[in-house]
Parts: sequence; C-alpha cells; structure tokens
Amino acid sequence: MEEQYRNINQALIDRCRMGERKAQSELYSMYYRSMYSVSLRILGNATDAEDAMQEAFLSAFRSIDSYQGKVSFGAWLRKIVINRSLDQLKKRKMKFEEVTERNAGLEEDNTYIGEVDVRRIHKAIQSLPDGYRVVLSLHLVEGYDHEEISQILNISNSASRTQYLRAKNKLREILKNQEIYLFN
Repeated sequence: MEEQYRNINQALIDRCRMGERKAQSELYSMYYRSMYSVSLRILGNATDAEDAMQEAFLSAFRSIDSYQGKVSFGAWLRKIVINRSLDQLKKRKMKFEEVTERNAGLEEDNTYIGEVDVRRIHKAIQSLPDGYRVVLSLHLVEGYDHEEISQILNISNSASRTQYLRAKNKLREILKNQEIYLFN
C-alpha cells in the first residue's frame, strides 16, 4: 500500500476542494512565483508563461479532487504547469530534431559554474531555440531524466539526449562569446 504524502497545506487544499475562492487565492499566492519560473524557463516568453500559468491553475482547481496526496501538492501542480507550458509550445509548432545516438556524441559533461553573472546565463538560456531550452530546463533545472523527458515530450530518448547536448553546446557558444564558462 502506497504511503500518502503528509502535506502541510492539507487544510487549505481541502478548502479548495469545497470550492472556497479565498483558499484558491491563498494557494495561488503561495505557488505562483515558483510555478511561473518553471513556465518561463520552458517558454522563454513572459506573456506565454503567464497564459500557461493561468490555464494551469484553472486546471488544477477544476481537478483538485484528483490530487491523491501521493506527492506534495507543489510537485502535483508543477507537473500541470509543465504540461500547460508544453501545450503552449505545441501551439508554436515546436519541432525536435531526431538524431541517432551514434551521431549525437552523447557523453555527459560535468557542469561547473564559477562566479558568473546569473542574469547573463538566464538570458542566454532564454535565447536558445524552444526545443533546446525545453530539454535543457527539464533536465538541468527540473531534474527530469532523459527517459522522463522523452515521455513528457513524446520524443525518443536519443532525441532528448541530442537536444540536451546541442543545447549545452549552443549555450557554451553563447557564453563563450560573453566570456562565461558554464560547462567544461
């Protein structure tokens, strides 16, 4: 039998289940910033991220009865935000490149970040093409492995790895031009 996650905000979640608007507003305020950041990293555009956020929260409140407490509420909501953000990308007709592992050169580099201007790195990541930015964000920032990314994006594992490798190379190139070294 699976153990339920003990959520510190359970009373607030229960009030949301009863349709209480004030409770929904409180949950929105608690999670907005972190969920907006997730969406923005994926979409790279503030307006699109805001739209995805609104849709995600509406969807979460409509389906809050499906939250079973097996993970934290934040993790459950984050998955909804990621899915809505990916839906926004699909509207842009995002395309992922498929490359065989043999041609991809998929060695994992160690990541090293020295003292750097974080804003410049963030701006460089936002300048990446959608496919690169999404896979890089899901892998490095959100912590998904390539198998999970391939399932989320409905692409092959090798395509996920390839997008990640190319994103790192492109980011390395952008940052090298700015004299910032992110990957060794």
